[in-house]
Amino acid sequence: MFADRRRRFMSKMNGGAALLFAAPERTRSNDTDYRYRQDSYFEYLTGFPEPGAAALIQPDHPTHPFVLFVRDRNLEREIWDGRRYGPEGAKTHFGADAAYTIDELDEVVASNLENQEKLYYGLGRYPEKDQQVMGILERVRSKVRSGINAPTSIEDPSEILDELRLIKMPEELEIMRQAASISAEAHRNAMQSIKPGMREYEVEAIIEYTFRRRGAVSPAYSTIAGSGVNATILHYTENTDLCRDGDLFLVDAGAEYRGYAADITRTYPVNGSFSPAQKAIYELVLDAQLKAIDKVRPGVLYNEIHNAAVRALVEGLVKLGLLKGNVDELIENEGYTDYYMHKTGHWLGLDVHDVGRYRQGEAWRPLEPGMVLTVEPGLYFGEHLKDVPDEYKGMGVRIEDDVLVTSSDPEVLTRETPKSIAEIEGVMAGSSAVLI
Repeated sequence: MFADRRRRFMSKMNGGAALLFAAPERTRSNDTDYRYRQDSYFEYLTGFPEPGAAALIQPDHPTHPFVLFVRDRNLEREIWDGRRYGPEGAKTHFGADAAYTIDELDEVVASNLENQEKLYYGLGRYPEKDQQVMGILERVRSKVRSGINAPTSIEDPSEILDELRLIKMPEELEIMRQAASISAEAHRNAMQSIKPGMREYEVEAIIEYTFRRRGAVSPAYSTIAGSGVNATILHYTENTDLCRDGDLFLVDAGAEYRGYAADITRTYPVNGSFSPAQKAIYELVLDAQLKAIDKVRPGVLYNEIHNAAVRALVEGLVKLGLLKGNVDELIENEGYTDYYMHKTGHWLGLDVHDVGRYRQGEAWRPLEPGMVLTVEPGLYFGEHLKDVPDEYKGMGVRIEDDVLVTSSDPEVLTRETPKSIAEIEGVMAGSSAVLI
């Protein structure tokens, strides 16, 4: 899988060499670090899981097109911090044509950049590495009187890699289906377990326990678990409030499995039964989402998904009397943004907000098979809004699924997550989730 990615990357390079760094470790507090997560570009091309590493990719090298620089084996540090692969492991387990310790990077990279015209390197991605790379280039430039030239241009490899990552290969899709399945089970467990009087963080804990039990390393992003008016805060993550009888509960949570993210949002009543007002808003958002999902087909322009959701929401809000006026004029003038202020989705992959352009030049890009995106319309009636009837005020509803563009109908990767009112109320009426 990784060798194929490197081959495709090298086929897009116009000569030169590419240098990529692993993500650095990040301090959480004092002398303790956050759980390590590899840089997504580095992961995509190498699969190497450790910090303190770099990769040199050079398509025209006769014997060593893929070189890894890694931490050396060190018994004392491995006793304290965990096992290391070392240079030999980098070759044996990760297919490196050559491998060196990270301390040898400057010398080896400099020698390999001699008489290369171009260096692919992401300036600014890790500012602490920029000075090191500039020093390597100066090292090569210093040999000009010996007839050795340094690269004259630096290009960001993300211009190539983003487009490769946007179209998922079959093996990537299998991982993403598993991430979706794990996340769907977590959402079902939360639905079965919630009851009035619980704290939001208790539901969050059920979800994240399920992630870990099913083999996901962590949430793909900070879980949003908002009850009542908290559901109207788009990126609410305090997750400390009470879940009250009569309130809706919005949970936006997805697992990260083998580096790939799932991203699901569901909204349901804390007490297990939608009130008439809650049902009206929920059905409206669900109708908008289903119409938007139906647009996820090859050749459809990306923005048409959002446009379909907006039209359905505005038509519904007019019917409910929450908006007044002509539907087309309300859409053109964005008269709906008090209630729906975000876009309808984003690319999904190694990053939850994954890479890839949404436009090609001035035009929205057409969808292609292999793209994965979220579809997530919502309606939010914050307490600050005036002229909103009491039965809707403080209510937030969002419904989000992960959808694959295929050669025909859209494939909803997260379809195992209950979504219709009948499905949700049926699951919530069942016995509590068994968390084993």
